[in-house]
Amino acid sequence: MTDTAKGASESATDAAADGVDALPAPEGPTAIIETDYEIGQDNIAREGVLPFDVHHVVFSVSAVTIVIFTLGTLALQWFTAQAAIDGVAQPSGSELFFISLRGWLTGNLDWFFMLAGNVFVLLCLGLILSPLGSIRLGGPHATPDFTRNGWFAMLFAAGMGIGLMFYGVSEPLSHYSDAFAGQVLENGVRVDSAPLNGAEGNALESRRLAMAATIFHWGLHPWAIYAVVALALALFSFNKGLPLTMRSVFYPIFGERIWGWPGHVIDILAVFATVFGLATSLGFGAEQATAGMHFLFGIGDGMVTKIVLIIAIVAVATISVVSGVDKGVQMLSRANMLLALVLLLFVILTGPTIQIVSGFFANLAAYTRDLVPLSNPFGRTDDQFRQGWTAFYWAWWISWSPFVGMFIARVSRGRTVREFLLAVLIVPSIISVLWMTALGGTAISQYQHGIDRVANAALELQLFEMLSHLPLHGISSFVGIVLVVVFFITSADSGSLVIDTICSGGKVHSPTPQRIFWCGFEGLVAVALLLGGGLTALQAMAVSTGLPFTIVLLGAVWAVIRGLMDERREIANV
Repeated sequence: MTDTAKGASESATDAAADGVDALPAPEGPTAIIETDYEIGQDNIAREGVLPFDVHHVVFSVSAVTIVIFTLGTLALQWFTAQAAIDGVAQPSGSELFFISLRGWLTGNLDWFFMLAGNVFVLLCLGLILSPLGSIRLGGPHATPDFTRNGWFAMLFAAGMGIGLMFYGVSEPLSHYSDAFAGQVLENGVRVDSAPLNGAEGNALESRRLAMAATIFHWGLHPWAIYAVVALALALFSFNKGLPLTMRSVFYPIFGERIWGWPGHVIDILAVFATVFGLATSLGFGAEQATAGMHFLFGIGDGMVTKIVLIIAIVAVATISVVSGVDKGVQMLSRANMLLALVLLLFVILTGPTIQIVSGFFANLAAYTRDLVPLSNPFGRTDDQFRQGWTAFYWAWWISWSPFVGMFIARVSRGRTVREFLLAVLIVPSIISVLWMTALGGTAISQYQHGIDRVANAALELQLFEMLSHLPLHGISSFVGIVLVVVFFITSADSGSLVIDTICSGGKVHSPTPQRIFWCGFEGLVAVALLLGGGLTALQAMAVSTGLPFTIVLLGAVWAVIRGLMDERREIANV
């Protein structure tokens, strides 16, 4: 079933001669999977004014289903909209549906999401420590396609930009106030949102617990989810010569059947998860950007403004996605990292500097202390925290994982498994800790000194309220808005490239019009969900698409271990 890289090189050359978009051949001996399937053989293509080249099943089913869902959401919102009563807006039928959907999923399946997250972390740590970590993605002689700095920038910007901006202040502050208030019982059941057992009346312990809970949601677990998907895609594409799609990962399980309906279903689920995971982030970005513009410039922050903003940003993202990874995405990622660094240093220098610096190490210690109890899905009483925060986050990260994982895979060829996992897990996690410590820690300090406007503001406004109590708040708030917008763009253009790759049967260079199609489609889905239920609708769809893809990822864990072991045996036999 395996051969050397020579066979892969020959097949890649033949594929190129036939006009098929082949990935770079492995360099050096690798455990090539021999298959008669050629990239794009099930595609339908046309040249001319509007050229396209798409997988006939994956593209058709994905696009039609998402269109039907989008139109159905808008129709349900239209027909079930309720008139305001005494000036108070009433929820529509679509809003009530999404509220109940998210509540049922997180309330009944929180244990499943949390167990899966633990499996992904343990797999990554095990591979880092094992001999399998020395295997190089792309073959023993492969060299990296990007510089280390450029690689780090793309890893971070594509992974969590909008989320860090949206929750950087609000989450630590929410956990702090809930922990400080302590447990609240109704009929013997906790109804508070404090993590673990809370820390009633203890400001210092509440702060530590709040930061530990926040880092837990933005540290090793989410990046382990991304790393598993990225490693699986890179291994089976760059080392084993299969197309860069999720179905390729399951060759050890399904064999040649991955080119049929088992593979179609896996790729379609990846498209659904990516589209709705991205729509959630784009919706958060629109909410925060419009709130910031209203706060700073007095621009209206209603639904019309949000829709116009989404359209404008998607248009810019389209220009970037047409430029490709080497130009558009990498350039924007570098610019965003620079802006984020400027804002971070500004908060550190103008905020409670000593407390932020010392808090960074204290927060890491608190995270280490509470990592196991926060990861435990059983025997806990903090249902509101575990279901309302952790289960939602894990489902959101999993729904993002095809997008972020494939993007990371595409830019990580030439790295060893150990270098890859250390970079994907440690570097973004450390940056997230510093970010949350600076922004969230500053907001908590303001709250402890009697400034309660930040805590009382809407989630999307809390960043700007925190900055308003620092010097040069007009400039820093403007930088914050720009960061949200650029993170918005990098997520949209990266996601479009990934979705198009899946829907093109693994082709990495497809006709430009279909990439434009997916970029615009992401914006339309975000608009539909905002109209149909706001942030609750966005969160509900992230959770619902994350559920089936969690099952897919658990299968990928076994496939990755099997694939790496085959790779190691192939190298040993040379």
